[in-house]
Amino acid sequence: TRRAKLRLVGAGDSVDGDKPGAPASSCGSSVRGYQNGRCYAATGCIYGGRLGPLGLAVVQPRSRGAQVFTYRELERATDGFGEGNVLGRGAYGVVFRGRLGDGTPAAIKRLQLDPRRQGEREFRVEVDLLSRMHSPHLVGLLGYCADQSHRLLVFEFMPNGSLKGHLHPVIPAVDVAAGEQRDARPTLDWQTRLGIALDCARALEFLHEHTSPAVIHRDFNCSNVLLDHNYRARVSDFGTAKVGSNKANGQVVTRVLGTTGYLAPEYASTGKLTTKSDVYSYGVVLLELLTGRVPVDTQRPPGQHVLVSWALPRLTNRERLVQMVDPALKGQFAVKDLIQVAAIAAMCIQTKAEYRPLMTDVVQSLIPIVKKSPSMSCSSTPARPLQHVVYMSPAAGSNTS
Repeated sequence: TRRAKLRLVGAGDSVDGDKPGAPASSCGSSVRGYQNGRCYAATGCIYGGRLGPLGLAVVQPRSRGAQVFTYRELERATDGFGEGNVLGRGAYGVVFRGRLGDGTPAAIKRLQLDPRRQGEREFRVEVDLLSRMHSPHLVGLLGYCADQSHRLLVFEFMPNGSLKGHLHPVIPAVDVAAGEQRDARPTLDWQTRLGIALDCARALEFLHEHTSPAVIHRDFNCSNVLLDHNYRARVSDFGTAKVGSNKANGQVVTRVLGTTGYLAPEYASTGKLTTKSDVYSYGVVLLELLTGRVPVDTQRPPGQHVLVSWALPRLTNRERLVQMVDPALKGQFAVKDLIQVAAIAAMCIQTKAEYRPLMTDVVQSLIPIVKKSPSMSCSSTPARPLQHVVYMSPAAGSNTS
């Protein structure tokens, strides 16, 4: 993989040997070409050559660069960023439902630039990463806007919202006149949960194993798992992602960012970040899928506030394991599958990072568990013999063969 000294590309600068004086987009980037009257950024990103400032090697580049939008176009797409189109609010901005000029539905994220320019960094990282990474398990970047002080990201629209919205729904509004609740979402059944677990594992496997250097998500949680019309999961929100080191352990030291309850112990205490930090976060999401509980809940009785510490001793005890399953499932699950998924979760949330599995091993452990239904059969990851054996202690009722 070639390396290049990188710099910001301004209007009139050349990109990867292009002739100087190329037309500039609304964000000041050099434009590689036009299609249907629209300009597209050079392959990769507006912030450098093909490798970008993060030094990420192209894995499966998209067929064309991300589309460049003007602020007015996105303002029209969201009905003036109306409150009725708000899908969610985050630390760095608001996400709106929108419809692009060609009729394409989209989720449009309008970033707020704070005095420390953290929103600017999030914008650059997401554009840089998502314009060169392509996986069916990541939410796709359709385009962006960098008009003057405006920073917006345009993503594929996921009609079934976030995993958090299904597992931990806000109490729905009550129609007093009708005497009934509105907007109640259907409970995710066991098979759907298994499929979501596998989709998420494949997303992280792609980031860790199929990019060079590895990409560490750093804020993997159920809010960042979005569901399409078939309830297939895709991972989103790469604003705080980090590119790992090329050294043997892939470790980088950085300031601690992320969501309470999902942070790996070694990362939270020392700032040392590796792909195993994401594995821990994945384990927490797996526990949420199993139990329906949030990672931290101070409203619960003492000893049950933190999901990981409450669940870990129960994951290897068959009787206690069955009792901790999400009541919303109403007992509709296979105990054999439950025991195997619990064993995977137990490995992922180990206190010591070296005891956690690789995401590739998690994927291969889940494949036999997820039934080979047509909706779950398409994948870039072929099944192969397991290299990471999961097992239960005799006390856990380990007869799972």
